[in-house]
Amino acid sequence: MFRTIAVAILVTGIGGLPAMAAEQYWVARDAVSKQCEIVPKKPDGTLVVDLGKKKYASEGEARKAMEALPDCKKK
Repeated sequence: MFRTIAVAILVTGIGGLPAMAAEQYWVARDAVSKQCEIVPKKPDGTLVVDLGKKKYASEGEARKAMEALPDCKKK
């Protein structure tokens, strides 16, 4: 009984890993409006330019990085 429960928990945990790993954010700037934004997929480099050159695990981390970037400072 214990083994069955342990295997079920393990399988459920492994099955949830791709969903947790899929949440990634990038700091980008729109090429036309020059406004910075946080996007959930890697910028393509044409319409939306990747500023930080790195991905963030949470939107909060990306927001802090965006505020620190000189290209995103409010004038």
